Amino acid sequence: MRIVINLDVMMAKRKISSNELAEKIGITPANLSVLKTGKAKAVRFSTLEKICEVLNCQPGDILEYDPTRPGTEEQEE
Repeated sequence: MRIVINLDVMMAKRKISSNELAEKIGITPANLSVLKTGKAKAVRFSTLEKICEVLNCQPGDILEYDPTRPGTEEQEE
């Protein structure tokens, strides 16, 4: 996937653990892990909004587009 999730970077900058962030945004630690590892197929805007609120950041601080990475189409073949 060409979308890179930089959630770990922002969490480290804000010194917040996965369990603490999951609790504050109202999702399970397992679902947060899926998001952090880039295995999520989608993210709700409401979840993204909560993450940005808790981490005091912008969506672009968490999500990045990398055109050099294989896209979804290439991975499915």
